[in-house]
Order: sequence, then structure tokens, then C-alpha cells
Amino acid sequence: MRNKSRPALDDLQTMAVFVRVVDAGSFTAAAHGQGTTTSSVSKRVAQLEDRLGVRLLDRTTRKVALTEAGGAFYERCVRILADVEDAELAVTTLGGRPRGTLRVSAPVTFGEVHVAPRMALFLARYPDLRVDLSLSDRYVSLVEEGFDVAVRIGQLADSSLVARKLCGAGVVVCASPAYLAEHGTPNLPAELLQHNCLRYTLVSPQQEWRFHGTNGELSVPVRGNFDSNHGGAMREAVLRGLGIARLPDFIVADALAQGTLRSLLDGYRAPDLGVFAVHPAGKHPPPKVTALIDFLAAELHGPRG
Repeated sequence: MRNKSRPALDDLQTMAVFVRVVDAGSFTAAAHGQGTTTSSVSKRVAQLEDRLGVRLLDRTTRKVALTEAGGAFYERCVRILADVEDAELAVTTLGGRPRGTLRVSAPVTFGEVHVAPRMALFLARYPDLRVDLSLSDRYVSLVEEGFDVAVRIGQLADSSLVARKLCGAGVVVCASPAYLAEHGTPNLPAELLQHNCLRYTLVSPQQEWRFHGTNGELSVPVRGNFDSNHGGAMREAVLRGLGIARLPDFIVADALAQGTLRSLLDGYRAPDLGVFAVHPAGKHPPPKVTALIDFLAAELHGPRG
């Protein structure tokens, strides 16, 4: 139970002092950065350690180092202070200029090719923002893990998230020349039944591939000995001749251009994938969220919806 003699604001201020000491690497540097004395900063951290009953920092004459307990506490403090900043921004900058830290999740390859290269322009446009971009082919939980926006590819599951389509992504069925030389080249979708088909489960968890041909839509149940939700892993598996894969064009465009992969079944179009930005539901999304989604939609030339 909280000690009522110590207000919550004082707790936050002490956390902020502790974080500044860790980031600065010493009490002296932290004190200089805040325009206060080294003894004042040291005393504040010592009082925090006494109250918690653990040692947070190992001290030497020139620098400090986190203890194991200090490292865990530092991570929580950084998260709490960021949450407080976001809470303040939610009520003070609604409808105003985007500010604060924007945490973004995106798939690895799409993030490398399309999101990260555009961040310099985005941040130049919004100098009061700081972007924390996490690239992972795992579907993160936005609310539980503290993300503001996630970029997702493929069919979206029903959820409480708000989604906006940024663009489409073409899909290519492909294989390496070495695989085709050994196993033959399929000319019809049905011939995929005779091949080792590798599934990119991030965008297509089903065990069948759909195509649009001259006679309408058809689907083929596929089987293989390798599945992955990671675009880079899929690309490497196909390049090394493991089998045939159906992948977004942005993952294999360079390999197709170089001839290290070959496009197959060009007369049968696989359905395009949607690329979406999703964010937690709310009547008024923060300006920083709206700014990023509008920016990506314009850059990627995607329609609203």
C-alpha cells in the first residue's frame, strides 16, 4: 500500500532522476544536465534505494553501473515515464502538433524496404516526434506491449483495432532455377501438388493457394516441409532450392530481377495482399498516430478504407 506521506508526483520525479543518472553514466553528468548539484542527485537515488530495500547502482569514482535489480527497475521506469508523457500529450496536444515518442511495429522485410527509409522525411516533417521502430514478423499486442501503430500484411483478423489500408502488395509464385532444373517447372496450378510448396504463414496461414485464371477462381491444396512467418527466412529457403513459395513481391523483387529466382504460373494471378496500418480503437487517436498513418498512406499511394 502506498505511503500517503509520499505523493505520486514525487515518485515520478525520483524515477526521472534515476533514469537520468543511468543515461548520463554518472551522478555528476546527470546533475550538470539538470542544473543541480551532484550531492542532491546522489541523495535522491540513495533515498530511492532505501525505500525499495535494494541496491540499484554500483558506484565507482567516475561512473555508475546498474545492478540486476537496477536494470529491471530502469526498464520499468522508462516505460512508466513514457506512459506519463503520452498521457499528458493525449490531453494537451489533441488536435495539435504531433509530439512525443511514437512506437511502431512492422514486418521485417516490409519495414526495411518501405518504412525505415521513409522515417528521415517523416521526422524532418515532425521534429517534435521520436520514433521507436520495432521490426518483427510476430503479430504484437499493441495495447499490452505499448505500441501506437502496427503495419500488417494480409487478411486482418476481427479485432478491436482500427485499420486503414495503406497499399496493396502483389504476390509471386517463384522458385530457384536449381530447384526447377531438378524437379521440373509447373505450368498449371494443379501441378503444384507434385512439388514441395513452402508456406509463408504470416500472410497465408491456410494450406491452400488461390488463383484467378481465365476460367475463374481456383484453389490448390499445397504441402511442403517448411513453413515460416518470417519473410527473410522464406526468401532464403526459396533461394537455396528448397521448394516453391508464394511471396509478396517486395520480398523477392531483387532476386527476380537478378535471375536467382524465377516467377511461375504467370498466367494465373494470385490475389493481392493488403498492407494496413492498425492502431487501438479510440474516439480521437493521438495526433502522432494520425500523422504517421496519413504519411505512410500518401507515401505508399494507398487508398483510404
